[in-house]
Amino acid sequence: MLADRIEAKWIDAFCELFEKCAVKKGDTAAILSETQSRQLNVHLAELALLRLGARPFHVVVPTPRNEFPVPIRSTGASVAIGKLAPVVSALAQAGFVVDCTLEGLMHAPETPEILKAGARIMVISNEHPEALERMRPDPALENQVRNAARMLRGTKRMKVTSASGTDLDVDMTDAQTVGIWGWTEKPGTLAHWPGGIVVSFPKNKSVNGTLVLDRGDVNLTFKRYMAEPIRLDFKDDYITDIIGEGADAEMFRKYLAAWGDREAYAVSHVGFGMNPGARYEALSMYGQRDTNGTEIRAVAGNFLFSTGANEFAGRYTAGHFDLPVMKTTIALDNTIVVKDGVLQDVFG
Repeated sequence: MLADRIEAKWIDAFCELFEKCAVKKGDTAAILSETQSRQLNVHLAELALLRLGARPFHVVVPTPRNEFPVPIRSTGASVAIGKLAPVVSALAQAGFVVDCTLEGLMHAPETPEILKAGARIMVISNEHPEALERMRPDPALENQVRNAARMLRGTKRMKVTSASGTDLDVDMTDAQTVGIWGWTEKPGTLAHWPGGIVVSFPKNKSVNGTLVLDRGDVNLTFKRYMAEPIRLDFKDDYITDIIGEGADAEMFRKYLAAWGDREAYAVSHVGFGMNPGARYEALSMYGQRDTNGTEIRAVAGNFLFSTGANEFAGRYTAGHFDLPVMKTTIALDNTIVVKDGVLQDVFG
């Protein structure tokens, strides 16, 4: 059991991150949290900013009521701000925002306005700092993730296959691609910690074929390694069939059905992890309270597949699965970038 105690080494790790974000003495910094945020991370952010000579202030909002029929986990779309104009204004003027909300501002409705004002947002994933300490910023990742994002933006077709039966075809024409290496120093941008991920949001009617979630693959919404295979068939972005036996398949079907929303069955993003320091087995080392699973998303060579909202395809829903799939082969046009779950040395 990990103790929620301030440790100097964790302040050090937060300082390393904020230094990579170009935080300097005298800078204004907003720390956004909610009443159910991990207070240990909120305190560490404050202490690190003060150590660097910045001028932090707190914006704390009540964690809102869950209006949905099922628990919400790991969406990247925090609803904590609730479109409160004074909160948005304060964050937009801050210059640097440390996001300690439970779900994060990656896909929150207020984020575009905050970024448009020139603020940069550093999302601290809702992990215990013991995990964040291991995943400190890696300068080598930036160039590799940038190169991967550049390749994805120029790709016409992604093909994903596996020995377990995956055969997925993705039309990448005009897909929106985001690369996250773990920090941001540029105004109007957002990053999350840990980093080492590149994902693309395909346009409408771009994804067809079959994805097999095999034993040992991960359902991060449930924070669970798969015990039995699930076969998902896709036509024009939507799951048309969920084939499988056992608890994994049954929970998958029931969770999607609970939304009563066709968009919950659609594809959100496709991509892969690139962080050599991210550990596949890490999910087994933490209690569910102590992990949000971002490390598993970043495991080098996993096919990071997600269902749910894709604003670039005009689809919106709170239903969401993040599904790191191991042991696939990913080809971008004629270049194999992941072979049997191993990231290839093609990004410099």
